[in-house]
Amino acid sequence: MRIFLLSGQSNMAGRGGVHHRRWDGVVPAECAPDPSILRLSAALAWEEAREPLHADIDTTKTCGVGPGMAFARAILPRLQPPGTAGVGLVPCAVGGTAIREWARGEHLYEQMVRRARAATECGEIEAVLWYQGESDAESDAETAAYQGNVERLIANIRADLGMPHLPFIQVALASGNKRNIEKVREAQLSINLLNVVTVDAIGLPLNEDNLHLTTEAQVKLGESLAQTYISNFLQATC
Repeated sequence: MRIFLLSGQSNMAGRGGVHHRRWDGVVPAECAPDPSILRLSAALAWEEAREPLHADIDTTKTCGVGPGMAFARAILPRLQPPGTAGVGLVPCAVGGTAIREWARGEHLYEQMVRRARAATECGEIEAVLWYQGESDAESDAETAAYQGNVERLIANIRADLGMPHLPFIQVALASGNKRNIEKVREAQLSINLLNVVTVDAIGLPLNEDNLHLTTEAQVKLGESLAQTYISNFLQATC
C-alpha cells in the first residue's frame, strides 16, 4: 500500500457536514468508499476506509467529512501500474490541538509515530498531510513560535521514522483568529525545507462557525492535496 498520515487538528479530522454537533451523514461521490482504500483504525487494524475517517481518533468531538477520502480517490487512478497498489490512510488528527501538543514526547506526537510504524508493516509511507494552526493563531506567543515548531515537528518525524526525505504536505490556514491568522499563514508559507510543499486553503467555503471547512470545501482540498502530491512526488517515483 501507499500509506499517508493524516494529521493536525479539526479541519484535517473533518467537520464537513457537522452542524450543532451533529454530522448530516452526507458523503459525496468523491468521498465514497473504495475497496482499494483502507484506513488504520484506533486499534491498529486495517479496514475499508469510510467517512468519517477520524471517528475513533478524534473521539471527543463530532467528526464529519475531511480531505482524506477525496485525496485517496483522486490519487488511486494515478498509481502505477494501475490496480497493483492500494491506498492506506492513517488518521491521527485531533481537533483543538496546538502545535506544542505535537512536540516529541507529547502524547499526540508519540501516538502518531506509533501508528505510522504499525502501518509500515503493510507498505511504505509516502507523505504526511498536515493541517493545523488555528489553535496557535489564538495566542501571540504561539504565533511567534509557530514556524520553528512546525520545522521541528518535520525534523522529528523524519528522524523517528528513519525517513529523512519524507514528503510533508501542509495546508495554509483558511480560518482562525483575525489578529494572528495572517501571521500564522506567513509562517506556514515561509517554510522552505526539502520535500515540504504547501496547499493554500484560503477562500474555501466555511461552515456557519466560520472556522471549519464545509463538505464541498473538504472535497476541493482533498483534490488539491492529491494534485500537489502527484505533481511534486508521484511522478518522480513512477
